[in-house]
Amino acid sequence: MRKRLTKTEKGSVLEILANLYPNPKTELNWNSEYELLVAVMLSAQTTDVAVNKVTADLFPIANTPEAMIRLTQAEIESQVRRIGLYRNKSKNLLAMSRLLIERHGAQVPSTREALEALPGVGRKTTNVVLSNAFEVPAIAVDTHVFRVANRIGLAQATNVRKTEEDLMKVIPKKDWKDAHHWIIFHGRRVCTARNPNCAVCPLAKEKLCLEFINHSR
Repeated sequence: MRKRLTKTEKGSVLEILANLYPNPKTELNWNSEYELLVAVMLSAQTTDVAVNKVTADLFPIANTPEAMIRLTQAEIESQVRRIGLYRNKSKNLLAMSRLLIERHGAQVPSTREALEALPGVGRKTTNVVLSNAFEVPAIAVDTHVFRVANRIGLAQATNVRKTEEDLMKVIPKKDWKDAHHWIIFHGRRVCTARNPNCAVCPLAKEKLCLEFINHSR
């Protein structure tokens, strides 16, 4: 059983994914740094499709911190109740919005330290906002990225943070933002959790997926 892909093979994986998913961008709908932050906070354990349906109703009435805090938590809950963990997410949206007003002039900060100090904002959310809103190189590791990166062999880790570290070592910094989307899209469209479609996967065809190689022996 093979233990890992070579550096050259990992480079080939990234090249194939880049060709599969050119000019990638987040599938969350947003028009400002604040809208992106809200959308990513809502996306935890929820699909982007579901979040976009919710924000289509939420953003017309609350797409700034000032507008958000004019709503009660119950009112926010009524807007986002179609997604998972909606009560806790509503609470965090209120607290996050108040803190933006109090500490950052109602603007979303562009530093990791300031973002991670906001209620409900962890490392993954921070990385998504930094890379998509501020063009700061970062790799956000969600469930898709964690699963696919380790399944293929780009990473060999048992947790999200170590997966991020592994990917940062193998992916050129200039590609961090795009690579995050390449891996996400591959996880959603081909390398799905329960039934990966190896028959149409070019990585499997080229014997560049570690799990496929091991299971084919």
